[in-house]
Amino acid sequence: MAEAGLCIAIDGPAASGKGTVARLVARRLGYRYLDTGAMYRATALAAREQGVSWSDADGVAAVARQLRFDFRWSGTGLDVLVDGRDRTRQLRAQDVGEGASAVAVHPPVRAALVALQQAMAQDGGVVMDGRDIGTVVMPDAPLKVFLTASAEERARRRWRELSDRGTRVPFGQIVAELEARDHQDSHRKAGPLRQAGDAVVVDTTGLSAEQAAARVIGIALERGARLPDHP
Repeated sequence: MAEAGLCIAIDGPAASGKGTVARLVARRLGYRYLDTGAMYRATALAAREQGVSWSDADGVAAVARQLRFDFRWSGTGLDVLVDGRDRTRQLRAQDVGEGASAVAVHPPVRAALVALQQAMAQDGGVVMDGRDIGTVVMPDAPLKVFLTASAEERARRRWRELSDRGTRVPFGQIVAELEARDHQDSHRKAGPLRQAGDAVVVDTTGLSAEQAAARVIGIALERGARLPDHP
């Protein structure tokens, strides 16, 4: 594993910064980044395109098992290829995000995507973030990180993110939505949000994404990761 690279699992609640931090860590270490959220979005999108209802657990799971993913860095960030097609733009749509939440609650769908994620990570040198990566997807990962931040900090981040997109949402509404999402993620039957017993907790309150990523990279180097010769 030392030559291939570590498997790094990063979990945490919504708006804790795990996606941004995971991408920074992967790029700095020269690792692959697997966007698990995009995989659920792609599953919802493909199900809709194939006329499969998001409430049809077995039908959506069958769709998920047929999908093939590839994640590639580009000048604008991470491109998500699904069955050889760049679907990055379509996956960012609000309704597709809602679809991802709808299909993610189904155990058969999660089982299908977890199996695919595990297969993609088996060679090491990968960073994956989500809510059940260290507990379900990569329980044997040599480095598990649980990112957290205060509720107010997370709400501010989500507000800024939406504002940058030109979407104006009352701050109180964002707080309420995050609280509801936290409850849903922590109480769902399949892959609930839970800190792995051997995870390193990194509180990102007051930290920039770069500072949080630097902490994770420092821990990874202590666990045997190596920086690439040409970052």
